Amino acid sequence: MPALDHRRSTLPCRICVFFAVDVLISEDSSERVDTGGMNIRFWILITALVPVLALTSGRPATAGSLPALFDTAETRVDNHRPFPKWTGMLERYFADAGAKPGICTSRLYNRCHAKRWAELIDQLKGRDLASQLDAVNTYMNQARYTVDSINWGVRDYWATPGQFLAKYGDCEDYAIAKFLTLKRLGVDARNMRIVILQDLNLRIPHAVLAVYTESGIAILDNQIKHTVQAKAISHYQPIISLNEDSWWLHRVKGR
Repeated sequence: MPALDHRRSTLPCRICVFFAVDVLISEDSSERVDTGGMNIRFWILITALVPVLALTSGRPATAGSLPALFDTAETRVDNHRPFPKWTGMLERYFADAGAKPGICTSRLYNRCHAKRWAELIDQLKGRDLASQLDAVNTYMNQARYTVDSINWGVRDYWATPGQFLAKYGDCEDYAIAKFLTLKRLGVDARNMRIVILQDLNLRIPHAVLAVYTESGIAILDNQIKHTVQAKAISHYQPIISLNEDSWWLHRVKGR
């Protein structure tokens, strides 16, 4: 990873879960918030269309499944078609071995970045899960928050861990890097989810990693120094969550 900037970013997290409906939103839309380039029309479309997508192929969580995230009602869907950013990132991740030579200050993923990532994983192998979660969260949170328009010249891009280690990223990129690092450490990917949510205090969208453990749901957040239990957070309202198997639509119970 290049030299790390330990300053905490004050920019909001520009999560853009670009469904196929993104083609309905013009690039030059003026209906965006002032900070972070968030497109309000896009979120109105998500609110309207995600329930339709879920009802076509979804099923409610059943007894014996994982506990509900942030005490919401969940509908599971086993079709990632609405999430090309997620599936495209996974395809690039599995194809990217970091085989090219280079130095760690380079903004192109290379052997140096791959070596540092492998060293982190080697250091954490054999530790208890709580220690691994804290260590991975702390390591990735050292990266400087960088918006996609600066990093990639596009409104939204979901980076692989290698790309994140080389060029940093925004909040879904932190969550992705943590997800795939923990998977390499042996954490069952079915017990982890990237969570797209609304921060009710800041009134902005955000993304975190949720890890289901025996002691509860641990949240790894680039805005919080240490891992915290989901039950201790009251200002996050999940919209969707996803992993390699499925995705889940979240609704406030009773609505």
